[in-house]
Amino acid sequence: MVLLALVLVSINLRPAITTIAGVMNQLEDAFQLGPQWLPLLGTLPVLAFGVSGPIGPWLARRLGAGRAVAVALLVLAAALIVRATVPALLLPGTFLCGMAIMTASVLVPQIVKTNRGTGWWTGLCTLGFGLGAALGAGLVRPLEHALGGSLGGALAVWAVPALLGAFLIQRSGGGPTSAPAAAGNVTSAGNAASAGNATSAGNAASAAGEAAALTPDSPSPAVAPSAVVPNAVVPLRKQRTAWAVTAFFGLQAMLYFAITSWLAVFLVSEGLSSVDAAALLAWFSLAGLPASLLAPVLAGKPKVLRVLGPGLGLSVAVALIGVLVAPSGAQFLMVGVLGVVQSAGFGLAMALVVIRSAGPLTAGRLSAMSQGFGFALASLGPLAAGLLHTWSGGWEAPFLAMAGEALVLAAAGYLAIRGPLVSIETPKATAKDNPGQSSTPELVP
Repeated sequence: MVLLALVLVSINLRPAITTIAGVMNQLEDAFQLGPQWLPLLGTLPVLAFGVSGPIGPWLARRLGAGRAVAVALLVLAAALIVRATVPALLLPGTFLCGMAIMTASVLVPQIVKTNRGTGWWTGLCTLGFGLGAALGAGLVRPLEHALGGSLGGALAVWAVPALLGAFLIQRSGGGPTSAPAAAGNVTSAGNAASAGNATSAGNAASAAGEAAALTPDSPSPAVAPSAVVPNAVVPLRKQRTAWAVTAFFGLQAMLYFAITSWLAVFLVSEGLSSVDAAALLAWFSLAGLPASLLAPVLAGKPKVLRVLGPGLGLSVAVALIGVLVAPSGAQFLMVGVLGVVQSAGFGLAMALVVIRSAGPLTAGRLSAMSQGFGFALASLGPLAAGLLHTWSGGWEAPFLAMAGEALVLAAAGYLAIRGPLVSIETPKATAKDNPGQSSTPELVP
């Protein structure tokens, strides 16, 4: 029951974004939204992610994780209906959708951990994110047609699965939990953005580990016992590998939201119909589903990991140029390739939080830092791409800028993998939290 509820919750955490992206070129007529507002509309959900991370843990401490997720989904359902039926509230409603999505999203790993869920639980939730994104983009046009051409109705109908998810997670209660206890203070970066207080550092690290699909018998295969972890704890903000991991997470998220916000609009400008463009946006998400699960598994192999970080950034750059120059008939292939390498980047970003952390406390704090700053950075993606398109009058400038960003992503991946391990815990604490491993691990050279 809990697993079913979590999967349905995960599916609900992307359609609010991809449905709008799939009909961006219709909003001016349907909602009287001027073209100057479209870049902001694409940015609002991601901006909401960056500022609303602490709401989830705060609610969970008072209501329990399951009820907190149910409340978030109820707010999401209300925001979906309001923004679709009141044109003047499209922008604030979209921002509220983003806040509700982030509130629920940060609590999903906590519920998995509380129920001692295996990697399959996290894997199914990860698939739910991608499936929800694909369904939102792929069904918005057919739903509009089925509802007699009502775009507002096609956007509002997604409140139904949100209400069902709220009902199921409330019935399950999120599993055998009471309201979670607060963890220690997080770093200023974590406070600024994402996790606030996690249930505990151990829970956060375990959840991140499951998200990275690392099995319990090989918690960090890319780590070997030889480095010396100093007794003096160095703050996270002063560790270059922590910033490299944060940069990698933020840059891949920035690319993802820029692509999903503007890909359909670009394809329509290239001569595809609105229906075909929305279908290709859905294909972008579907094609990447296997890669988002496979990348963390491959990241557990040291030789593959050394190539994977920079290699994915370079691959995204090549795929973006391919989409820009490909004829309409080849876009199915090129959009699929872009979906694969982009989704693999997300999987690797999750894995790096675990692989490059010395212990669970560090992993929890690094997760808060990378997601907080990362989503704040990602909020600039749709806005920057839209402004570049408006300024240049074409799509070459936005795509070349994104390809350049992907090269920076490759550099961040290289630094995140090759740098020293991130640690904010003493060797004694690391040894206690990682029995059977040395308390002084480093990446195999």
